[in-house]
Amino acid sequence: MGNSAAAFLIVLGILIFFHEFGHFIVARLFGVGVEKFSLGFGPRLFGRRIGLTDYRLSLIPLGGYVKMVGEEPDEELDPALIPLSFTHKSVLQRMLIVFAGPFFNIILAVVIFFVIGFFAGTMILLPTIGTVKEGSPAAAAGFQKGDRVTAIDGAPIASWEEMAERINHSGGRELAITVARSGGEILLRAAPERLTTKNLLGEEIQRYVIGVSSAGEVLTRSLGLFEALVQSLRQTYAIGELMVVIVGKMIMGDISFDTVGGPIMIAQMAGDQAKAGISSLFQFIAVISVNLAVINLLPIPVLDGGHLLFFLIEAVKGRPVSTKVREIAQQVGMVVLIMLMILVFYNDITRLFFS
Repeated sequence: MGNSAAAFLIVLGILIFFHEFGHFIVARLFGVGVEKFSLGFGPRLFGRRIGLTDYRLSLIPLGGYVKMVGEEPDEELDPALIPLSFTHKSVLQRMLIVFAGPFFNIILAVVIFFVIGFFAGTMILLPTIGTVKEGSPAAAAGFQKGDRVTAIDGAPIASWEEMAERINHSGGRELAITVARSGGEILLRAAPERLTTKNLLGEEIQRYVIGVSSAGEVLTRSLGLFEALVQSLRQTYAIGELMVVIVGKMIMGDISFDTVGGPIMIAQMAGDQAKAGISSLFQFIAVISVNLAVINLLPIPVLDGGHLLFFLIEAVKGRPVSTKVREIAQQVGMVVLIMLMILVFYNDITRLFFS
């Protein structure tokens, strides 16, 4: 339990710091004064004031905030502070300041994946056969345990993923599959069969398979600087795309909200990843960081996405959204956020004590 709590605080601290630092550094870049830079909410535990800014650690570690000069449009300001006011900056500058938080979470993920890829390389699941399903196309074709697929229809195969995709895209036509066996190569022919299976989201999908499973052989391949960068961008994009799809399907009702987890689940997962090693823990941080970016960009008032929506409306209309509309939207957004928090805590407690 202690390890999970420590890992949770490390994960949350890194995520919050990068998110709020994004807001902070872009605000300062545009000359906006920052009154508070807080990790955590609630009462101030300790900190240090440097110039205008109070850098603080607060009691409740479930978030953070950057308090800028003139953050509220109707806030009364000393005329001397107007050049430092957030509200008095252009719409584009305000949008960039707000967007910088989620963007820095994405940058964090890219950096983590890049560092791990460059220094530790990438792990490739080799296309080595572990088991052959009885009565399957592979069994009929003569596949054996230990065979390593080297080519399909003459095209080289380097990984299990590549092999599975080639088979799936066959449409069921017969494939010429070259396998390495006992120091030599053998050409086998198999027509994949269509199978109903489930994807990561629990949805039923149709795939073409030949009826083999992996032997679990893994190869670690070193990556150059450019390769590591490209891979980190691809990994970050893939996670972001998956998160967008998941959120969309939840809104449409295709995925149950029972799958949503909160701080307790994150703490448990962080503890598990910490036990697996520092690399696993930081990969977990990268995944959560992308998820945090996507969630923060949802057009819900009180989230960054809600503020961006208001600024977009202001840019189109040429004037800010009225104070009354903003207040109502903020109240609705707060209710939605509180309901989501209650849901995730309920799910966490249910998993912890009743599963």
